[in-house]
Amino acid sequence: MLPLSPREIAAVVGGSPHQLPDPDALVTGPVVIDSRAVTSGSVFVAIAGERVDGHDYAAAAVADGAALVLAERPVPAPAVLVPDVRRALDALAASTARRLPAATRIGLTGSSGKTSTKDLLGQVLAQDGPTTATADNQNNELGVPLTVLAATPETRYLVLEMGARGLGDLSRLTRLVPLDVAVVLNVGTAHLGEFGTPEVIAQAKGELVEALGPDGIAVLNADDHRVAAMAERTQGSVTLFGLSARARIRAEDVSLDALGRPRFTLITPTGKAPVALRLLGAHQVSNALAVAAVAHRLGLPTDLVADALGRADTVTGGRMQLFDRADGVTVIDDAYNANPESMRAGLQALAAMGGGRRTVAVLGAMAELGDTAPEAHRAVGRLAGELGLGLVVGVGGEEAELITTAAAEHGCAVHRLPDPATAAAELDGGLLRPGDVVLVKSSRASGLRAVARALATGHS
Repeated sequence: MLPLSPREIAAVVGGSPHQLPDPDALVTGPVVIDSRAVTSGSVFVAIAGERVDGHDYAAAAVADGAALVLAERPVPAPAVLVPDVRRALDALAASTARRLPAATRIGLTGSSGKTSTKDLLGQVLAQDGPTTATADNQNNELGVPLTVLAATPETRYLVLEMGARGLGDLSRLTRLVPLDVAVVLNVGTAHLGEFGTPEVIAQAKGELVEALGPDGIAVLNADDHRVAAMAERTQGSVTLFGLSARARIRAEDVSLDALGRPRFTLITPTGKAPVALRLLGAHQVSNALAVAAVAHRLGLPTDLVADALGRADTVTGGRMQLFDRADGVTVIDDAYNANPESMRAGLQALAAMGGGRRTVAVLGAMAELGDTAPEAHRAVGRLAGELGLGLVVGVGGEEAELITTAAAEHGCAVHRLPDPATAAAELDGGLLRPGDVVLVKSSRASGLRAVARALATGHS
């Protein structure tokens, strides 16, 4: 957090001091909402959730080093009392965003690929200056202000992953943090059960570019017609990326190596350079082009961008992470989340990595698809068959059955398992063979991350 005294914090959030020993001592530690994350000088935000009330941990947080607590009621600790801690967190973040005049504020959204692209962008921009980026996928009404508050006076680039679960969500976040650059990756079917139609999803995602002023930069996917159309919704200048000939930042000569890692020539208005990604899957090309488009607009040389892309690694767990076991089994952990687009990308990457080895897809449910869910899960099974995968293992209930039934109808060997614990035990208990390539993918609620971790370590 940028240095502030408790007195200044109280003024920013409209709060009143409570048991503060020194209202003018500077607070420089991080702002946290989990008492377990407290370090020396932290500000602990006591949020009352459905199951846990942060106020109950206020005293422990201060004992562990927190300088003060933001609270809605008196607590046995130094605090600033406010009517609403979430609004206070927003106010503190908004004040911080305004006090970062040297930082370029970049917001990024899309139906899929947000976290992978954010991780890539953070690593590339860090080659040019101090960069603060969203941790993991903390892209909601709490994660965005916490990321802003993690910035330091030295931060040159502030990279914010921004998610939306409804109309108005991105507008609210961009009022909190005015953006210099807005990136929209794609409009897919993630959260279709909440939005209703892809057109409504496009309306929501476009709020990001609508918030830009005349000096802002909109970076849009030329290969997604709903995203490309957002060029009409912004005051900012527009840069298109993609495989399309109309994209200013594009890729040519795209291929995959034996491990399914993309290779391509990056084309920008200032030059071209070869890129060899460490990340898995052809879908990473589009993510890398989005990053290159941002970097180009911010003045980074093409050669530097290409080199940085080639050295970037997976940062956030559960996203196409590769683990090679001693028995020759290769595990791809992509179990953090799933939607039809990312499921397709994951299965295509698995097929590309086969190279004579048996390919095994361990799949669970995709959540929040509404009435489209049954057909979406059947489509996953059909794709597995079309790709010629060696074995499809469905984990869970009705959705897993839809996947495996369709996969069997299209020529795949299949196996159904009732739950993640059983899946981990049976996969390592005989279903897997030495040399297999295994993809584990589902939405978080399916619990397959535990399966991926167990398979990666060989301890189920």
